[in-house]
Amino acid sequence: MNPYDYADANRETFLAELETLLRIPSVSTLSEHKGDVRRAAEWLQQHLLQIGMTRAELFETPGHPLVYAEWLGAAGAPTVLVYGHYDVQPVDDPEGQWKSSPFEPVIRDGALYARGATDDKGQTLTQVKAVQSLMANGGMPVNIKFLIEGEEESGSVNLYSFIDNHHDLLRCDVAVISDTHILGKDQPSIVTGLRGMTYLEIEVRGPSHDLHSGSYGGVVHNPVQALVEILATMHDAEGHITIPGFYDKVQVLTPEQRADLAKNPMPVERLKSETGINKAWGEPEFDLHERIGIRPTLEINGIIGGWTGEGAKTVLPARAMAKVSCRLVPNQDAVEIEKLITDFVAAHTPPTVTSEVRVLHRGDWGVVDTDSPYFRAAADAYTFGFGKAPVYMREGGSIPVVASLQRAFDIPVILMGFGLPDDNLHGPNEKFDLECFSRGIQTAIKFYETIGTMH
Repeated sequence: MNPYDYADANRETFLAELETLLRIPSVSTLSEHKGDVRRAAEWLQQHLLQIGMTRAELFETPGHPLVYAEWLGAAGAPTVLVYGHYDVQPVDDPEGQWKSSPFEPVIRDGALYARGATDDKGQTLTQVKAVQSLMANGGMPVNIKFLIEGEEESGSVNLYSFIDNHHDLLRCDVAVISDTHILGKDQPSIVTGLRGMTYLEIEVRGPSHDLHSGSYGGVVHNPVQALVEILATMHDAEGHITIPGFYDKVQVLTPEQRADLAKNPMPVERLKSETGINKAWGEPEFDLHERIGIRPTLEINGIIGGWTGEGAKTVLPARAMAKVSCRLVPNQDAVEIEKLITDFVAAHTPPTVTSEVRVLHRGDWGVVDTDSPYFRAAADAYTFGFGKAPVYMREGGSIPVVASLQRAFDIPVILMGFGLPDDNLHGPNEKFDLECFSRGIQTAIKFYETIGTMH
């Protein structure tokens, strides 16, 4: 039996194993799930040993453990490092939008629904199962290393120091990351660029303690109101960011580059279908796909302050806070952007309150080398697995490890995603299409076989 037939024959087993991993609520950002995060790491460690890795261990960090595994039995062949993450986003479902329990996988209409199904447990196991299929049929044509972390959804706070301190362990010829999506099962795509990220908290403080709004309203500046006033000055009516200097280093694409990206447009009808909105918003001089892929953003992710419980409480709160993230594009620097925002907030803070900006985490943008022979092998593998040549696209999300691996090892990084645009990652009813799972395994097998000939 060849590895492709082996993968087909074991499809139900692979699916059952994915469901087992999805049942573990490995939410890295919530301390009450610390034990669950470790359980997921231990499951992966044991599973990687079971499929034939000669080494698989947990590396402890000040936070959640990293899973490392390797098989280095292909003398003279390239070494591939597969990165993934086993932690997931919180469920956060106050409106009860999940149609089934987030940590009890359910199959509906050809897709597997669960938190982490596509981001990133399902996609990580796509690579694991491709390796298993090859190992069960004569061994890997390349050397393989896995680095699977448990803190991607909470900022990867311990990953980058681990990479910096373990160059010999992680050294490789190419890295593969399955944590992105394709346009559709009938049109595969490869992401060639990702935005960076800085995540901030902006806090406004007023009185020393919460006050009675009847006794003090009108004479004490409400910190929630002051915070909203500050935030409202950060954009103009068309969506441009008004912070001085914010756009100064944004890479300007040539007309030819913009024309190439335009081959993969974002139709407004698709945007409406995926989001449920009535009308698109943002910089009118850029097309929708450009606003997502090559333009930076500043988003208010949440506002906290005052009474938000059931019923009424006439309180004038002592403090208010906003969570703010910026998606950054080539050549922007996160530290510079953070200073610009800090200075802007200070300049726009009324004298009736005080403010503070705190940095929670940051990550670099990344651009993929499309001239690499490994990239061409990936494109051929998608053509094999999905029956059609992939188009190239820039993605709005952030995977900072791309830039970290490029810097550390001077290697190409291949973003081999198998999710779909409507998989609802980070949202309710997250799913992973079962056909994408199967085709993804076939694609990854073909990729490893092809680069195995690059001696």
